Amino acid sequence: YRPDALVRTRRTAIQDGLGVEARFSNVSGAIRPHPRRGDKLLERDICLIDDVMTSGATLSAATSACLDAGARRVSVLVLARVHKSP
Repeated sequence: YRPDALVRTRRTAIQDGLGVEARFSNVSGAIRPHPRRGDKLLERDICLIDDVMTSGATLSAATSACLDAGARRVSVLVLARVHKSP
């Protein structure tokens, strides 16, 4: 359990109301391994847990950060997914 292994490196706009592409652009590069604790991700299997996933943009950014830090594999557990009606 390492809730401090990743950090948000810059402020991002509120995701509510943004389209899928805008959400991914908004969080792109905003999540990085913690400068002093990111080494805990190296050669590890990581499980990211999120309460609600809408577009997957934040989880994608967090997954990329883990892999960039040398994680062996990243799995994602989501408790609920937002379903948009057509």
